[in-house]
Amino acid sequence: MDFSLLGPVTVTTGPAAAPVELPLGPAKRRSVLAMLLLRPNSTVSVDQLVSGLWEDEPPAHARTVIQGHVSRLRAALAEGGADEHGVELTTHSSAYLLRLPASLVDTVRFDDLVARADPESAPADAVPMLRQALGLWRGPALTGTVASPPFAAAAHALEERRLTAVEALARAHGALGEYEKAAGVLHPAALGNPLREGLIADLMLVLYRTGRQSDAIAWFHRTREMLADDLGVDPGERLSAAYQEILRAVPAAEPPPDPRVPRDPREPRDPRVGGETASPAAPAASAAASGPAPELLPRPPAGFLGRDGELAELTRLALPAAGQDHPYGGAPAGLPAEGGITLVTGPAGVGKTGLAVHWGHAYAAAFPDGRLFADLRGFSGGEEVEPAAVLREFLLAMGTPADQIPPSEQAAGALYRSLVAQRRLLVVLDNASSSAQVRPLLPGGPHCATLVTSRSRLDGLIATDAARPVRLHALGPEDGAALIGALLGPDRVAEDPAAAEELVTLCDGLPLALRAASAQLVARPRWRLARLATALRDERRRLALLSAEDAGVAAALRNSVARLSADDAQLLRALGAGFAREVNTAEAAALSGADPDLIQDSLERLAEMHLLDEEATNRYVMSDLVKLFAQGDGGRGAGPSGEGSGGPQEGAGPP
Repeated sequence: MDFSLLGPVTVTTGPAAAPVELPLGPAKRRSVLAMLLLRPNSTVSVDQLVSGLWEDEPPAHARTVIQGHVSRLRAALAEGGADEHGVELTTHSSAYLLRLPASLVDTVRFDDLVARADPESAPADAVPMLRQALGLWRGPALTGTVASPPFAAAAHALEERRLTAVEALARAHGALGEYEKAAGVLHPAALGNPLREGLIADLMLVLYRTGRQSDAIAWFHRTREMLADDLGVDPGERLSAAYQEILRAVPAAEPPPDPRVPRDPREPRDPRVGGETASPAAPAASAAASGPAPELLPRPPAGFLGRDGELAELTRLALPAAGQDHPYGGAPAGLPAEGGITLVTGPAGVGKTGLAVHWGHAYAAAFPDGRLFADLRGFSGGEEVEPAAVLREFLLAMGTPADQIPPSEQAAGALYRSLVAQRRLLVVLDNASSSAQVRPLLPGGPHCATLVTSRSRLDGLIATDAARPVRLHALGPEDGAALIGALLGPDRVAEDPAAAEELVTLCDGLPLALRAASAQLVARPRWRLARLATALRDERRRLALLSAEDAGVAAALRNSVARLSADDAQLLRALGAGFAREVNTAEAAALSGADPDLIQDSLERLAEMHLLDEEATNRYVMSDLVKLFAQGDGGRGAGPSGEGSGGPQEGAGPP
């Protein structure tokens, strides 16, 4: 039996190769368990539990609610074989005690490994211990608990312990002279904690020691500006000392290379490394000339237009060192961020795949070593693609003989990361279902850019891999009408611009719906736009009309709903039938007849899947097309585990 707090709060049992997660129930029940696990083998009073579970004034029956949660936790633990593992949840007057072997709690194992590691005196032993400790983290600590000050404070304390371990691991690598590995450890932590001056200082020094002093100096100036803008303070002593140490070592006659100019990543930037540094203006040489440059990116989406703001944001995140002479805000020759991951999310049919593919073609010159693409089929119906299968395709595309591809996912992933370590690659991971599906496919090379698209927010990827999100919204009236014109010809739109604008509204501005509507008009050249608009006003026919073989809105939504649990799908149907546009937690609970605590979790999951939008705190909005779908067969494909099948591939058609 294993108790996890370093990520989602879970309890698993069974063999390590095939663990089974125990059903813990709603957020407050998980919070009760988490508070007991934060103080294992110590009593926790009911008053402490009440103050932790309710941020505002607790209800009069708070103690009864806690008693119910404890009772259900006992039953769940008993079903998981608690007695066999020495686990017992007991009552002591007005307090509770979770008695268990402390080693069953991941926070205890983490602290023990970190305490035993000595990065200065025994770095070779410290590295595997610290890596094992950090490997226990599966996302932000205490995920799934209530949002109250006690839990926020506990999560912050655990995150501080994680960052301390990250810094210790970097010191151990540095003591072994493994500065590239130290930089790889510090870089994602620095992205997630841009005002942690000690961590930034450590990253600057290891970057400098790998011959990348211009990158180190850029980190200093970026942090200095953020400190001034966000806090109104100057850099502290440790950050300033690291900067001065680097400056003293850089020859005055030779300024740092311009980071906007590409260079061979194998060329040393520090003149003390040895050899003559190439001219910054020299053409970029491929870092992987020994292997083929794979071109797996699909053809550019037809009729793509608009999205200038989102394209500029992609450029800013994926090519931060690029210049400003490109229509989308950067020069194609710019280098991407070190191991940068950009996450494009949004509802079904909003055009995530098309945006990523269009951008990849626009910036082909920034990736001379190739572009990889994989449809992970997370929301396409049927089984999602296993990372091992994608790794095999990537390795084959990069020239690895089939008989030399390792059979295990771990070994294949290691070979993949080795091959791309010095390449300038774009990796597009489309239609991802979860962060876990994506992580084995992340290249990790310092000159790679990764774009991930998903209908889910993939908060775990943001938390553990510093992915930077780009939320894709529906098209506005002008861009939506322009898309119709691009597909039908501008003359048909010019005949009746008001009807074109109404079509955009009836299609919720979704490119998938607009393309399906345009397909109806292409097949009926004598129809005016107003005739289709009139037909779409009939809510009973709208979803059927917005279909083009297997690429319709209903099919796309069905694949999203198939990922829901039966309870969440039932709530979606209740909301579709019971409110016009907005709802809060209390109203949703009244419509569904369920516990408000359970409803809050369900609403958040629906928002995470972009089936609802949380436009303000506790104000959830459902689009018209989702509402129509929910009133019809919404949720009927969902099973108890949230799995389902059927429907088209999201990236197959519209942008």
